[in-house]
Amino acid sequence: MNWTDERVETLKKLWAEGLSASQIAAQLGGVSRNAVIGKVHRLKLSSRGRATSPRTRQKKAATAAPTTTTTTTRRPRATRPTTVSIGATALQAQFDQEPVAQTYIRPVSDVVVPISRKLELVQLTETTCKWPNGDPLSEEFSFCGNEAGENGPYCAYHSRIAYQPASERRRAR
Repeated sequence: MNWTDERVETLKKLWAEGLSASQIAAQLGGVSRNAVIGKVHRLKLSSRGRATSPRTRQKKAATAAPTTTTTTTRRPRATRPTTVSIGATALQAQFDQEPVAQTYIRPVSDVVVPISRKLELVQLTETTCKWPNGDPLSEEFSFCGNEAGENGPYCAYHSRIAYQPASERRRAR
């Protein structure tokens, strides 16, 4: 189907009258709704605002008018995080106060804190403690390296920190 000058003028006239792309396609015949939308876009015809129903307009007008003249006491709303979009980054929540971490650290008693052997990853074996020390991205990063035994990947001290009995986990909640 070719867009003749006559069909383009008809399209412009019907578009200005406010007909939908489907209605215009039906009147022109031999053209799809998407073809009409594409042609409107290429012709850079003014976009029309969405028509709102009279019911929606009435609701907006009713909510804008004050309903009562009496004063009521309102509770202050809880502060909600505000979102800020910067460039192509994801939305980031910004809070009024820093969150306080509430972690339960169980007291470890009767345990001697081992001196770390500060092994690197390539120095670890099946029987060495694999507890990480420090930030993995820093040069000083190392592993505990003490004797782990056959019970798991950690030495006795780090096992008590890493593994909590089920009863203590329930109590911490």
